Amino acid sequence: MDILMFNVTTAALMVLMFNGGLALVGRGTLGRRRIPWAGVGLTGLALAGVAVQLGWSGAMGALDADPSKSGWWRVVTSVFMQNGGFGGAAWNIATLAAVAALADWFWGAPLTLGLFAAGILLPERIDALWGQTSHSTDPRNFAGSSGATYFLGATLAAALLLHGGTGERAGQGAGQGADDESVRRRAVRNNRLLALGVPVLGLAMWFAQENGHGLVSAYGFALGALAWAAFRTVLRPDRDLVQPPRTTVGSLTGLVGRRARSAG
Repeated sequence: MDILMFNVTTAALMVLMFNGGLALVGRGTLGRRRIPWAGVGLTGLALAGVAVQLGWSGAMGALDADPSKSGWWRVVTSVFMQNGGFGGAAWNIATLAAVAALADWFWGAPLTLGLFAAGILLPERIDALWGQTSHSTDPRNFAGSSGATYFLGATLAAALLLHGGTGERAGQGAGQGADDESVRRRAVRNNRLLALGVPVLGLAMWFAQENGHGLVSAYGFALGALAWAAFRTVLRPDRDLVQPPRTTVGSLTGLVGRRARSAG
């Protein structure tokens, strides 16, 4: 029962962050956005890590982050190893792909990669400040991308709290009157409540279950707030909607669909 609740709350936290990211960039705008190359690259690295594991029986021993082993590279390479069986690996890669794409569209590729790197490197350092090195909040358990993914997803929740999430209306012009403005304000209020749910649930998970995904998300939320304060004047999350790219998610998926139908 404890394992079931652990998995349910872990999944619920990801659902909150995913919905927060959609509210931030605009659920209805995804097809018009550019290919999120930072997200594609991170997902490709995770898939490559699984391929290495399948082809090399010693991969986990050489590349995981077991503290009893030496090797400066382990803190990075362990992120792209997966240790939860087929289901765990599929969940980790799918959530990484979704969260990294949303982060790329909002933060931009360089900042997304920087925040993901922070999700790899910072949790253990912050744990050390609290004297938690023997009971690290990093949920990787020597390997896995979930810690960095939840960290990155929580940065989107922080941005949603501070930004309000007007992406759904981006590129559609000004409001159409008092009723329209009232709807917008209500949507922003609901978005901010959704965003607050991430650190609240995350901390509850940590204190009730010692679920590392929760505290790592709280760390990511704090860094996301700092990133928003530092970079909000240079972020351009609506650029794709004002100046549409030549290749969009919608056009690429349409092309793939047509090729698949013709091949069939």
